[in-house]
Amino acid sequence: MSLRFFADHCVSKSVIQALGDAGYEVLRLADCIPADSADSVVISKAQELDSILVSLNGDSADIVAYPPSSYKGIIALQVGNHPEVIPRLLAALKGYLLYHPDMRHYRGKLFLVEDHRIRVRE
Repeated sequence: MSLRFFADHCVSKSVIQALGDAGYEVLRLADCIPADSADSVVISKAQELDSILVSLNGDSADIVAYPPSSYKGIIALQVGNHPEVIPRLLAALKGYLLYHPDMRHYRGKLFLVEDHRIRVRE
């Protein structure tokens, strides 16, 4: 099963484009629900669309509010206030995605993507 992503409103066009150029299906929040939708609505929509949520929003990385085991996968890009790290984050993420191309690998997991590592929480 090919990887499918649901990009939160905070995910830049460059990230969406890079994932799309790598051959992945990327659904944009703005094309599916209002951009100001609550986080709970956003993650529910990702579930409904059978997609892995991609976000820069730190709330989606809160394992108490959003326990990874309840979702099809959450990728939290750890940019902070440093957009200059985005190319390194994308390189790390795309390498990981190539090595793990099946949707089943992402179910029930939170991936914290940093420029020098990817941490996985279950």
